[in-house]
Amino acid sequence: MISWWKRSLARQLIGFILLALVVSQVLSFLISWDEQDKALKAAFKREFFTRTGSITRLMEVIPAELREDVLQASETSTSRFWLTTEPPADLVTWRRNATSQLVRPIRNAVALPPEWGLGSVPGQPEAARSVEAKINPSAGNSDWIRAGGTLWPLDQPARYTDLVTSHGGGSGMGMAVELKSGLWLNTAYFKSVGTPWWRSPSLYSFALSAIILSAIVIVATSRITRPMRQLAVAADALGRGENVQPIPETGPDDIRLTAVSFNRMQQRLHRYVEDRVRMLAAIGHDLRTPLTSLRLRAEFVSDPDVQQKMLDTIDEIQAMTEATIAFAKGEASTEETRTIDLCALVESLCDDLGDLGQKVEFTESKKAHYRCRPGALRRAIRNLIENAVRYGGGANVSIAEKATAFEILIKDGGPGIPKEMQDKVFSPFFRMEKSRNRQTGGIGLGMSIARAIVRHHGGEIELSSNNPGLTVCLRLPKADRATAEHRAETMVAHWTL
Repeated sequence: MISWWKRSLARQLIGFILLALVVSQVLSFLISWDEQDKALKAAFKREFFTRTGSITRLMEVIPAELREDVLQASETSTSRFWLTTEPPADLVTWRRNATSQLVRPIRNAVALPPEWGLGSVPGQPEAARSVEAKINPSAGNSDWIRAGGTLWPLDQPARYTDLVTSHGGGSGMGMAVELKSGLWLNTAYFKSVGTPWWRSPSLYSFALSAIILSAIVIVATSRITRPMRQLAVAADALGRGENVQPIPETGPDDIRLTAVSFNRMQQRLHRYVEDRVRMLAAIGHDLRTPLTSLRLRAEFVSDPDVQQKMLDTIDEIQAMTEATIAFAKGEASTEETRTIDLCALVESLCDDLGDLGQKVEFTESKKAHYRCRPGALRRAIRNLIENAVRYGGGANVSIAEKATAFEILIKDGGPGIPKEMQDKVFSPFFRMEKSRNRQTGGIGLGMSIARAIVRHHGGEIELSSNNPGLTVCLRLPKADRATAEHRAETMVAHWTL
C-alpha cells in the first residue's frame, strides 16, 4: 500500500493536500465550536426570556376564561405553556412535568406532506419519544435560578432552570413566573439537534473542496510529470543505443533545465564516441606504416627462427589493432532498435552454430518479446556460446523470464573460471589461455565486446561456477520506467569502458 502511494507524485500531493485540509477543518471546528455553542445558547435564552415575558404581560391583561386558549395558540413545536395554582415543586419533579408537557400534541400543529422531506409532524408520538429519551430530569443545577437583570426586567418574580440532555442531543430551558393573580405561568423550551454529522453542510463543503483540489492537483502534476516521463523514455532509449531526438525544453524552470542537461549529455556522449572512433582509426592508419616497415626489415633477418617470431609478433599487433578498430566502429554503428522474439533469436543462433559442427543445445521456451539491437545482441550471445564450446567442450543454452528481466543462461562442462579471475576475463586483451597462438587463445576481446553490448542494452553479465563447468547469465532488463535509471547508469559505464 505504501509503495503504491509513493510511486505517483499526484497521489502524494493529493494525500498531503487532503491531510492539510482535514487538519485545518478540524482545528477550525474545534476553535469555533465553543464560541458558536455559547452564541447559540445565548440567542435561544434571549428569545426564550423575551417570549415568556410577552406571554406574562398578556396573561395579566386578558380575561381568565381566555388564558388557556391564548396559551395553546402561543405554543410552538419547541415550546409549551401551562398554568398551575401551586408554586413549582422540587426541580426534578418540575422537569418531569415539563417533559410531559413538551411531548403533548399542540393544537395548532400543521401536517406537512411527506414528499417535502421536512421530517415528522411536531408533537406526534415519534417526536415525543425522542424528547423523552433525551431530557435528563436529574441533570443540571439542583435548584432554581432567580431570573433578573436585563433578560427579565418585569416585576413578576421568575425562576429559571436548564433542561439538560443525556447525550448532548439538544438544548432546553424552563421558567416559572408568579402572576399577580396568584397563578404560576410555566414555560418549557426544547430543541433537538436532529441533523446527523454525515449530513452536515460542513461535510458537504469539505467533500466538494477535496474533489476540486484533487482535480487541480491532478492537472498540475500532469503538467510536471509529462516532461519527466518523456525524459525517462528518452533516457531508456539512449541507454539502448538508439538515436534519440532532443526532448522539448519546455515547462517550469526545474523541468526545462533538466531537459537541457539531458540534451547536452546526449550530444557530449555522441561526440565522445565519434572522437574515440576517429582516434582509433587514426592510430590504426598510423600504425600500418611502421608495421609495414618492420615487416620489410624482418625479411633481412638471417636467423629463420628470429625472423618468424618477429613476423608473428607483427601479425599479432596488426590483428589486435584491426580488431580494436572494428570493435569501436561496430559500437558506433547506428543499428535500428526494434522489438524481436528473444527466444527465436537465440534458437536460430544455436541452430546456425550447430550446423557448423559445434556442440550447442538449446532448451526451448515461450516467446519473449524484447526491444533491442538484434545484430549487436546476436554478436554478444555468439561470443559467449563460442567461448563455452571452445573452453568447455559444449554449451547448453536456455532462457528464463523473471519479473523484471530476461535471463539467457549458457552452461558448459569445462574447467570453469576461478572466482578471483571472473572479473578480469572482461578486461580487453585478457586471455586465460597463456599461449601466443591466436587460434587457441583468440585476441582477448570477445568477453569485453559481449559485456559492452549487453551493458549498452542496460543489462549485465554474471559468471558462476558449476563445479565443474561455468554458467554465464546474460541478464537483460525489461523495458519499463523502473529500469530507465539503471540503463542510464550502465550506459555511462559502457561509454567510459
